[in-house]
Amino acid sequence: MRKLTILLAILGLALLTGCTAWYGAGSVIRAIVSIGFVGFMATVVAQLAVDAILGLAWHAACRDIPFVQLLVSRMIRDAAAACLPFSQLGGMVVGIRATCSSDLFARGHGKHISGGEAACANLVDITTEVMGQILFILTAVLCLVAHQQSSPFARPVIIGLVLLSLGIGGFIWTQRHGGDLLKRVGSKLGSNMAAQWQDAMLSSADSIQDRFNAIWSRPGRIVQGALLHYVGWLGSAATIWVAYYFLGAHLSFGGAVAIEGVACGIMSVSFLVPAGLGVQEAAYITLGSAFGIPPSVSLGLSLLRRGRELVIGIPMLLTWQGMEMRALRNKSAGSMPDDAAEPLPASGPLRERTEAARD
Repeated sequence: MRKLTILLAILGLALLTGCTAWYGAGSVIRAIVSIGFVGFMATVVAQLAVDAILGLAWHAACRDIPFVQLLVSRMIRDAAAACLPFSQLGGMVVGIRATCSSDLFARGHGKHISGGEAACANLVDITTEVMGQILFILTAVLCLVAHQQSSPFARPVIIGLVLLSLGIGGFIWTQRHGGDLLKRVGSKLGSNMAAQWQDAMLSSADSIQDRFNAIWSRPGRIVQGALLHYVGWLGSAATIWVAYYFLGAHLSFGGAVAIEGVACGIMSVSFLVPAGLGVQEAAYITLGSAFGIPPSVSLGLSLLRRGRELVIGIPMLLTWQGMEMRALRNKSAGSMPDDAAEPLPASGPLRERTEAARD
């Protein structure tokens, strides 16, 4: 899997370089510079507003975890997927780590939860996000067909949407019954494994399944989370509409929804490519051309989006590293023996021997 990820990253980087060379580096740089500092910061602020909505969406489904903890964990998860040479799966692992311990959050804003609970919370958030994404992609296809009835993207995107819906249906079924399935496997393999391993597997399966059952027993919260994610996806379309505006391209909000929705559908298929290198650029160039936007402008938009992700993501990753160091210091301090932390006695035989040695 690691070799495949590296290979896809290299191919994506080559595609990005090729697109820049094909359309002219000078025109792409002029498009990027034209947005100005104010325009770039406007896209950053818009993305931070979207991040807040995504945090609310996660909190709607998992209300027993504080909003601040979920918001920071979500931003760290996205930062790891966007800024580090990881696929989306690698970003999820980092997100689980950021979610699972209250020691990562200063001033008591966090709640300590186990790794299994953190994994469940992240899986539920991804599920509700994909549910909102399906609705968003459907909205994007409708906007695209309204603009261009014979669009070549409509049919493959709809096919991908059906496959995505089937996939998320299976994902939900796994969350509802995965623990029971794991227990059945543990029971059948019980004669071939150590007793303590079997007990640990069955205990973990019960804990994880109980967590999933507690979340999915409130379908209203799941629906609320999915709808908030849909609003977040619309917000992501608003960010590229703002970017196109400052780049001088005339695009309606419906056009921005069509471009962002179809592009995110394409990128969902290529989730193994780290940060969607090359795939994002090709999608924006092709979809932007359907709305009369010059390829150099769409390529500049994609690069500006990556710049925005770095501006937000790098501080979040540095914050995460600071949290990890703080957690390690707290753990080291907590594991120090009591007698090692006690000061030397100020009087008694030890003091007398020390003074005699000095004399």
